[in-house]
Amino acid sequence: MEKYNEFVPNVHFELVPIKDLVSNQDYQRNLSMLHVKKAVENFDLNQINPIKVSRRGGVYYVFNGQHTAEIVAMASGSRDTPVWCMIYEDLEYYEEADIFANQMKNVKPLLPIEIFNANCEAGNNQELVIKGLVESYNLKISGSAVPGSITAVGTLEIIYEKYGYEMLDHVLKLIIMTWEGEQKSFSSNILNGVVRLLYAFGDRLDDEIFKEKLGVVSIKELSKLAKERRAGSLGYAEAMLLFYNKNKKKPLQWNILYSSKARFKKGKPEDGEKENDTDQTEMDNKVKKKRK
Repeated sequence: MEKYNEFVPNVHFELVPIKDLVSNQDYQRNLSMLHVKKAVENFDLNQINPIKVSRRGGVYYVFNGQHTAEIVAMASGSRDTPVWCMIYEDLEYYEEADIFANQMKNVKPLLPIEIFNANCEAGNNQELVIKGLVESYNLKISGSAVPGSITAVGTLEIIYEKYGYEMLDHVLKLIIMTWEGEQKSFSSNILNGVVRLLYAFGDRLDDEIFKEKLGVVSIKELSKLAKERRAGSLGYAEAMLLFYNKNKKKPLQWNILYSSKARFKKGKPEDGEKENDTDQTEMDNKVKKKRK
């Protein structure tokens, strides 16, 4: 076994009370109590990782796991609670800083689809409900953009979490009946653009009119106009509303879309977004020019 020693770190494990751990090194991140509180709300003992510690001069310096220690302390209600620590002996300060800075360099982060699939395998309700809803429309959630698939799994989860099952169902139904399951119609921007319209107008937005007006518009044309208007899903919502309102005697009012924007983003507009009070006539003229 000695021939493998160069590949095995010289460490040992100890249970160390949280009160004995020190995290005041200059290279450490600032502690995020918001992150700590959120993690405590979903505390799971089996999710706790060992804390990496450098024992230097008899002091236990944490160089990975500062937040883990605080989460356990808050969840247990005591800093006397011990945590498992991976102890490195006699590291120099600069070595600790170097490990801290570079330890994640070659770690491959999990993709959203990988996390989603793992949650499904774990039997977690939210992911199973979303998966079941998507499959009820003869679609599947996939990491590859193939016909009959949705790759924007993170967007599906956000819609479900923020607006609920019925909203997600309505969004999928409206997109499918309008563009007949075209793979590009399930992009994150289009999903969120439809959510914006449904959130703003509710029952005032007629599904059949949406299908009639938008069904003759290709995803390519819709995307081009959306990108010309502004970045992000609001540009798509504007483009959809423009086509929806065209030639309608009683068009949906644009100010309603914008008044809902702050609530949609919780007061944080997307990059490139700004208020737009251009009236429908001007926008209709713009579309006509583009088509000539």
